[in-house]
Amino acid sequence: MIDQMTKQKLLMTGNEAMAQGAIAAGCRFYAGYPITPQNELIGYMAKHLPQAGGVFIQAESELAAINMVFGASVSGVRAMTSSSSPGISLKQEGISYLAGAQLPAVIVNVMRGGPGLGNIAAAQSDYFQSTRPGGHGDYRQIVLAPASAQEAYDFMPLAFTLADKYRNPVMVLGDGMLGQMMEPLITYRKSHIANRGDKRLAISHKQKPWALTGCKGRKPNVIKSFFMQEGGLEKHNLVLQKKYARIESREQRWEGLFAKDAEVILVAYGTMSRIARSAIRRLRAKGRNVGLIRPITLWPFPRKIFERVKSVGSRVKFLVVEMSYGQMLEDVLLAVNGKFPVEFLGRAGGGIPGEDEIIEKVTKGY
Repeated sequence: MIDQMTKQKLLMTGNEAMAQGAIAAGCRFYAGYPITPQNELIGYMAKHLPQAGGVFIQAESELAAINMVFGASVSGVRAMTSSSSPGISLKQEGISYLAGAQLPAVIVNVMRGGPGLGNIAAAQSDYFQSTRPGGHGDYRQIVLAPASAQEAYDFMPLAFTLADKYRNPVMVLGDGMLGQMMEPLITYRKSHIANRGDKRLAISHKQKPWALTGCKGRKPNVIKSFFMQEGGLEKHNLVLQKKYARIESREQRWEGLFAKDAEVILVAYGTMSRIARSAIRRLRAKGRNVGLIRPITLWPFPRKIFERVKSVGSRVKFLVVEMSYGQMLEDVLLAVNGKFPVEFLGRAGGGIPGEDEIIEKVTKGY
């Protein structure tokens, strides 16, 4: 069985890496519905999750899948689903329910071109949907953006850990390029959950005292997002807002490259950051002082690194590069707060800004 290996080097697609990373993280329930370009993930889960003692369900729809995840999470199981852009749109109501009930879950979105059915090419046009959640109500979800197959694997244990820590949905946001590309990566067996009770679910309910496991020997637990008593829902919302403030304070993650001496700092995430990184190497070889800020958490957006850059000097300017028409740009503008110039380079619908386009944009701006 695949999870008997303690450590091995494998060649995997990003989709497969996320699936195996979830299994290594203790995910024991998966429900999903096929959609390109994330089908390798659901296919991998169908084969390997039962081997690890977990439960795999190909649901009849995306709506069914997210609500099955809700039910599994209520029982204390580490649960996840995955889809691509149109399917994630259908899951929004269920994600809002998860957030409202303070239930941990991991949702993977392998983005494709849109709007509408669009196409199956890589895009980053779901940034708004993930960071300003598309469901109803004042809620937030943590969003992680891997840039490689290795990170696609490594971020899954982090996603489940954060979901459990804050009892909140966590989205892992990739794109069709990341999902389909094959890269070597190191996999390992890392169990976050004791293997007790139902062997198929491999879960220790002792770690989740809020879970609905039956009322034997304790007071009943109640999990809900429905509050009809006057003032009850507002009180619940205030609890959620305090939690989101803690997350914003503690969980900002980013990577910086050559940012200390840079006169131009590119801002890019996910696979777009890899293209930006290659452009930076070429520019620096020509004597251009260019750096990179790569947000790893898209929410909470890593404003702290922008505050540090502000103190370096007045010559800095930012160039936001993304596979959309200016969605992350809004967060960069808020973080910079008018103190430095911010320019933009973006394409969508399967268009990907290339190294030469980035270099031309930077060179013209000097």
